[in-house]
Amino acid sequence: MKLYKNFNILKKHKESIILIGNFDGVHLGHQKLFNQANIYKKKFKLKIGVVTFDPMPKMYFNKNIKNFKICDIHQKNAILESNGVDFIVTKKFDKKFSKIKSDFFIREFLFKKLRAKYIFVSNNFKFGNNREGDVKKLIRNETNYNYKIVKPNPHVLNDKIISSTLIRTLLEKGNLKMANRLLNRNWTIDGVVQKGRQQGKKIGFPTCNIDIKDYVVAMPGVYAVKIKRKKSSKSLHGIANLGYRPTFNQKKILLEVHIFNFSGNLYNKYLSVEFTNFIRKEKKFKNVNQLRLQIQSDLKVAKKG
Repeated sequence: MKLYKNFNILKKHKESIILIGNFDGVHLGHQKLFNQANIYKKKFKLKIGVVTFDPMPKMYFNKNIKNFKICDIHQKNAILESNGVDFIVTKKFDKKFSKIKSDFFIREFLFKKLRAKYIFVSNNFKFGNNREGDVKKLIRNETNYNYKIVKPNPHVLNDKIISSTLIRTLLEKGNLKMANRLLNRNWTIDGVVQKGRQQGKKIGFPTCNIDIKDYVVAMPGVYAVKIKRKKSSKSLHGIANLGYRPTFNQKKILLEVHIFNFSGNLYNKYLSVEFTNFIRKEKKFKNVNQLRLQIQSDLKVAKKG
């Protein structure tokens, strides 16, 4: 799969199937979209390309949104590749790009650069300065630019449309089981292990501390997790606290991971932490001894799976 950061480096590009969007999480709804795109890929012998943006437009226009993403860009690219995508254009979303007119976007990018033959979009897709462009405009221009718009029906489960917004809400409410079902995999945070204040080690449960960066803040609490190290297919098992560590009066949210039956130095190592089960909400304890007893109880729950 090829990765591009702008449209200008697309040279001698052949006609393609193009999908445009954030694709945050690449959930079941997105996967249904890619399944249909792959049918077109096989039938018409075309490559599939994705146009996505960094930062996400919503985060660009609202600087107060800090923790929003279901997956980071590296996770997203890997999942897109597994869904049959041949190339990705991750366009930097900045002031200049936000001012581009919708007609210019269609003519210069979709037609001239991407040579879109089929464009898969959702009904609520908006683009261009002040979101002036929409699906109706794309359809009106089909003949002018020799492409065809494809609007797959949304994926519905239990009378709800599967969306990134729904999955964020489920994570925030602690409904990890349903969030994982809609993602079709375990929700995962990837990050580098940082040196912390050694508080876990002091009470007998050493942890790997990981900054969650722009990831959505799931329900603060204790989770059963699976851990993978970079370039290793082996999964380790453990328990994690995602939260503010109220017993120690911390204000910054942090992911702390305790790996079962593991000894070794993981500082500055890249870990993938898969959330498999929500155990309990985070709470403040009167003292460290109470916290230690609770962790021992949490460990038993986590090890049961």
